[in-house]
Amino acid sequence: MSFDGDLTRSTAAALAAAIKGGDVTAAEVTQAHLDRIAKVDEKVHAFLHVDTEGALAKAAEVDAKRARGEQLGPLAGVPLALKDVFTTKGVPTTCGSKMLQGWVPPYDATVTRRLREADVVILGKTNMDEFAMGSSTENSAYGVTHNPWDLSRIPGGSGGGSSASLAAFEAPLAIGTDTGGSIRQPASVTGTVGVKPTYGGVSRYGLVAFSSSLDQGGPCARTVLDAALLHAAIAGHDPMDSTSIDLPVPDVVGAAKLADVKGMRIGVVKQFDGDGYQDGVRQRFHESVDLLRELGATIVEVDCPSFDYALPAYYLIAPSECSSNLARFDAMRYGLRVGDDGVNGVEEVTSLSREAGFGPEVKRRIMLGTYALSSGYYDAYYGSAQQVRTLIMRDFDRAFADVDVLVSPTTPTTAFKIGERADDPMAMYLADLCTIPSNMAGNAGMSIPVGLAPEDGLPVGLQIIAPAMADDRLYRVGSAVEAALNGKWGRPLIQEVPSL
Repeated sequence: MSFDGDLTRSTAAALAAAIKGGDVTAAEVTQAHLDRIAKVDEKVHAFLHVDTEGALAKAAEVDAKRARGEQLGPLAGVPLALKDVFTTKGVPTTCGSKMLQGWVPPYDATVTRRLREADVVILGKTNMDEFAMGSSTENSAYGVTHNPWDLSRIPGGSGGGSSASLAAFEAPLAIGTDTGGSIRQPASVTGTVGVKPTYGGVSRYGLVAFSSSLDQGGPCARTVLDAALLHAAIAGHDPMDSTSIDLPVPDVVGAAKLADVKGMRIGVVKQFDGDGYQDGVRQRFHESVDLLRELGATIVEVDCPSFDYALPAYYLIAPSECSSNLARFDAMRYGLRVGDDGVNGVEEVTSLSREAGFGPEVKRRIMLGTYALSSGYYDAYYGSAQQVRTLIMRDFDRAFADVDVLVSPTTPTTAFKIGERADDPMAMYLADLCTIPSNMAGNAGMSIPVGLAPEDGLPVGLQIIAPAMADDRLYRVGSAVEAALNGKWGRPLIQEVPSL
């Protein structure tokens, strides 16, 4: 099998096939990616921790299985970058926060465990906005991650480390989490593929909680098929997660291989195509809609009026749940402890530790959420936001009664400059304008790259949204668009990323 002399630019599917066929060893593939990380990550800063010893040991285990004639799984020996919000036994988990600096979990998250069982090689933990709160990865306590397309720009957030690792060819696969768009928005601005599965489709056990009714782990990759293979490896019911759905996993891999939209009805969301969208983003989006029509789909305009209220409702619900979830970081059991001098009491130590351990954005959301839940304001704020959430679900139900999937731009603009929105929280929050409704309803969403914006030469993403437990429709549509565009361009868009 030919890799054009560079293992790091191959797809996960091709690497797995080569390892299984004996064309290359898992150790060689892993070492190539570790070498790539050593070469470029000083500029990109995608990783917070690289587990060289653990990765090489896992690769050796895969090679030993093959030597014994054991059957290898679809992703055996393929390297992966894991967002630092999933617990990893024996490997630091910080959530991008000083509050958990140096914490080494005693157990694996279910996603981590399933990756290990699938013989995926975990290279290390990726950078993220602190406790997954942000849209740029600028809120990490350990420094900003840079977008490989332009190192002066953000890689999206909160999972910018995972998306940047893919675009920098440091890993062929990555895992992210999506609370309001933190898989899809980074995928959009880095020219990669990111999927938010149906809420409950992938276990949240061991995923450090930000907003429990919204958080969802999911796959990130450079191709739709690679994302499908990873989705299949991590999805499925988990008795350790009370919100896990006890239903068969949709055939996402089969759908990705189908790559056909003939006869499908595809809705264009009226609310996500107007003022406030960058011209190049709108241009590539409309080209994508025209392409879907050419491929045999019927295009229908869909009106979802409650989507206009999704952003403010989200920024009441998510902070409210965050203020409850982050109360566990009290400096008593694990994590940072400040002021424990034998004089200060429990409350003083907790207060000093939170002051030192939490960053500005986390404090902002805790305060906002605590206020929204306070006596006398609960119904006016949190209660009203939940009513809006119900209206959003109803809009989706009406839309999906008429169409198979919905499409929109993933995010209103391409990647913005680092620091450009740091002092303007509202401008930062607007990056998730198109992605938030899917989290509020709990259905499935995907972002795929559909070209570069003419005005700045940066990637643009197409968002595809499917009903709950119809995740396979995402892959059917996404792979069809990907195949058509690759044929048009003659090569995958990701190959255009500037060399680091």
